[in-house]
Order: sequence, then C-alpha cells, then structure tokens
Amino acid sequence: MSDITLMIDNKQVQVKPGSTILEAARKAGVNIPTLCWHEDLGTPSVCRVCVVEIVGMRTLQPACSYLVAEGMKVRTNSPIVRKARKMAVELLLAHHPDDCLTCTRNLKCELQELAFELGIRDVRFARIQRGIPQDESSPSIIRDPDKCINCRRCLEVCQEVQGVAALSLVNRGFDTVVMPAYEAGLMDVVCVMCGQCSLVCPTGAIIERDDTAFVWEALADSSKHVIVQTAPAIRASLGEELGLPSGSIVTGKMVAALRQLGFDRVFDTDFAADLTIMEEGHELLERLNNGGVLPLITSCSPGWIKYAEHFYPQLLPNISTCKSPQQMFGALAKTYYAEKAGVDPADIFMVSIMPCTAKKFEIQRPEMKSSGYKDVDVVLTTRELGRMLREAGIEFANLQEEEFDDPLGISTGAGAIFGATGGVMEAALRTVYEVTTGKALTDENIEFHDVRGLEGVKEATVNINGKALNVAVSHGLGNAKKVLEQINSGDASWQFIEIMCCPGGCVGGGGQPIGTKMNTRAKRATALYELDRDMEIRLSHKNEAVQTLYKEFLDHPLSKRSHELLHTHYTIR
Repeated sequence: MSDITLMIDNKQVQVKPGSTILEAARKAGVNIPTLCWHEDLGTPSVCRVCVVEIVGMRTLQPACSYLVAEGMKVRTNSPIVRKARKMAVELLLAHHPDDCLTCTRNLKCELQELAFELGIRDVRFARIQRGIPQDESSPSIIRDPDKCINCRRCLEVCQEVQGVAALSLVNRGFDTVVMPAYEAGLMDVVCVMCGQCSLVCPTGAIIERDDTAFVWEALADSSKHVIVQTAPAIRASLGEELGLPSGSIVTGKMVAALRQLGFDRVFDTDFAADLTIMEEGHELLERLNNGGVLPLITSCSPGWIKYAEHFYPQLLPNISTCKSPQQMFGALAKTYYAEKAGVDPADIFMVSIMPCTAKKFEIQRPEMKSSGYKDVDVVLTTRELGRMLREAGIEFANLQEEEFDDPLGISTGAGAIFGATGGVMEAALRTVYEVTTGKALTDENIEFHDVRGLEGVKEATVNINGKALNVAVSHGLGNAKKVLEQINSGDASWQFIEIMCCPGGCVGGGGQPIGTKMNTRAKRATALYELDRDMEIRLSHKNEAVQTLYKEFLDHPLSKRSHELLHTHYTIR
C-alpha cells in the first residue's frame, strides 16, 4: 500500500498506513506530550494528555492511538488543545501528593516535567488525597498508591511483557487504583521483584527500596571492613545515571568513585561470573555425560528463579544449582577472602551494586548463608549508587580511572558480557568448547553471534567434537514462558537454556536508570561486547585468579567445598 499524506501543523508528512498521529507528528518533528504512552509497551490511551484537533471532527482525539488518514489535517497546538491538556494534568495534580522536593523521583518525574512544560502554575481544583498507605512489604519495591496516576504502564509490563500479573486495577471511578488483588502486599502475591514496573512508572508510585542508609552507616563504622562488588552491567549504565551518554563504559571512574565513598576494597562481580561459568559449564558436561536432567537452565537471574518457583515448580530440577555470581562472590568474600586478608568474617560488610531489584530479595533467602554469615549484607541498585555519589558531591565525570582490587577484581571478557541477554550462554559455550575439544578458540570464532541480540527467543546449534549442542536464549519472562511451555510439551530439543528475567538481560534490570528503553538496552549491550573485545583474556577458565582459587581453596569445579559454598536449592512457592 502507498504511503498516507497528511498535514500536521501545516507541515506535510508521509507515513505508512496504520501509523498513529503521534508517529506521524514525530516524523514531522512535532512534539506531542504523552504520559500513559510508552514506546516499548501497548497504548492504553487513558491520560488524554496527547489529544489533538482534527479538522472536521467535533471532538479531540488521542494522538497515541488515533490512526492517520489520507488528507487529514491535524492541529497539535491550538487553544482548545492546550486547554484540554492543562485540564487533564491539573486533574491529576489535584489528587497527587505535593511532596516533589522529598520524592525519590524528583526531577525524574514525567508528571512534574509535563506540568512545567504545559506552563501549569496553579491547580484550580481542590486537592483530594486518597490516603492509601504505602506497601512496604517487599524487600525490593515500595508502592505508594497515592502517587499512582492510573496510567497502566505497570499493568502492561507486568501482565503482557513479564506474564506475571501481580498487579491489577482495583475499585472504580475516583477510587480506582493499581495494586495486587484483594489489596494484598507484594510479598503476599506472585511478584517476582523484577522491578520492571518501577522502570516504566512515570511518577514515584513504584520505586526501589532505598537501602543507602545502611551503607552510609557501615562506611562510618571503623570496626567494619566494608567491601563492594559491582555487577557487569553497572559499568555500562552508571554513567547514564550521572549524566553521561547511554552505553558509556565507566569502569575505572566507577572504581575510583567507590573508593572515594570509603569502601575498603572494590571488587568485580565479573570474577564471580567467570567462576559461575566454571561451575555451570562443568555441571552441563556432567549432565550431558551422565544422563542428568536436561535441558539445563541457567540460574543467574533471581527474578527468573522466583518466577520458576511460583509458576513452573516441576522444572526446578532443570535449573542449575549454581548460585548467582552475586551470591557466589558473597560466600567467597566471607571465607576465601577473609582468610587471605586476615579479616574476621564477622566484621566484613558486603555491599553489592546491582542493576536488579530482585537481588534485594535474593540476599534475604535463608539458604544464602553458606559462609556461616549472611553472604551479602546490602544490595544497591544503579539508581541508589547514583544518589550516594551525588550526595557525596563526587564529580564523577572528572574522576581519574582506577583498577579493581586483587584478587577478586580480576576478570575476563566472558564475565563482562554476562550483563547482556545471551552473554551467559556465550561465555559458557566458549569454555565448554575449549574444555571439551582441547582446541583453542581464535579471535575469528570466539564470538557466538547467534545468541546475541534483542530477539525474544534465540536458538543456536554448536558443534562440539562432532556432537550437536542445541541451545536457546530468552529474555523477559513472557518470552521465557514460550520456552518453558515447549519443554513441558516435550517439543524442546535443547540441552542448555539461558533465561534472564528482564528484557535485554541485566542491562535492562529493574534497578537501572529511569528512562531505560529497548534502544538504551541495546546501547549498553553493545558497550559490553566492545569491552569484551578489548579484554586481554576472553575465556572464563583462563582467569588466573579463578585458577588460583581452585588450587588454594576449592580444589576443582563441583568439588565438595564448591557445592557447599557456590551451589544452592530452590523452593516451591
């Protein structure tokens, strides 16, 4: 079909049939404000902020959902349009708490920004608060229903993208609010703590639980040996939180900033990612060679683990028993590192900087104490670390780059790509191939491009010593469900599967900077792959610090001590 030609504010534009007025306006360089609309989600069309005037029509229409027609003439900035938009936003403000200065989303709130852009300096309606108490039941996420504007973005991401449906619309009219069914707390429903709802929420109605106070307290306590680990994805997103372009690699500045905050040692979770590949890769080989349960499914993502415990308990035996890299690192920090550093593990305070809100739940799991202590004491998201750095007055962009501390700061390119969907699979394939064949991968064949990218489900076949290893990769729980249903039906031919809870993998985690969308996820993933290519060592099993760890402490992959410290079990919920 030929393109459709229309006029938007006297600008001629051509777009494909089926395009919305909003899409046409953006192509014409005309900005139409939006609130409920989100480029990665569906179109609820409930806020009416994007209304426009169409010549010949009696009523205004929502640009986000109204389709273009040949010869259509659209006015986006007429007096009646501006009046309607202001009215819609004023009505929202009349029911919204007036606490912008102390709100976590201050200066990153779409409602606040929209009110400023529309020139709203006074709200003509009486303020009526619903007075609904906050839901603080979850260790990961705080819900403040009074700040909810019923945009339904969280419903869309929870129900359609993640397939969890922990949230729903409750009540009617003025009393309508988004919350778990029967007004339960998030800890009492099937919430997987992924935090994707907090990423798309335009206000402060859903935020991560702020644990920075615990870290400030520990840093000020001279009796504590405070150490920190940073996840692979953080080095590609922290800069964005602090004003740098999306996908900026800030590893060295991040290390310097953490030292300036006062941490006694700054370590790299990538070290534990390499260790995870050693354990999980050998677990795969053991299952392949000895008739174990297949397909083996990765266990790095705590949101995915909780999802499986709720929805697919029959597949728990398929999941690797390996702890996530965060938890492996915590267990080693309070055993191996404590022994080498001569520090009483009771005095070690272990902080993790993670892209993930589900990690906050993970550290509370009762089985995560294999060191004899709570393996990880506090998890901070990318957003929380950003707040700490701003509070400390650290000028991040001007910092000189520094290196991680030894021995738990040494890592490889394989560890770095853990942050992107398909990265765990690729890192594992590199090691499994070399360990099995005895042949070295070259720069030309070390990259497994078939498992990369943002396609929902990716499949590949790798030839290892004449045998075909069929693998699959999925990201986002809605895509994971497709894979899991194939396993349930007996139609799956895979032996190894990577599942990441969040769209894009950890680069799109629920604790990443507000404004995270699929295009920013892609930029962060590209940065991690570039980092991998620049690394001197790109294979987990060639990490000399990991080799030393096995010689001095763990003996060998899947040893008795490895199982005690680095492996876990799961709970039917």
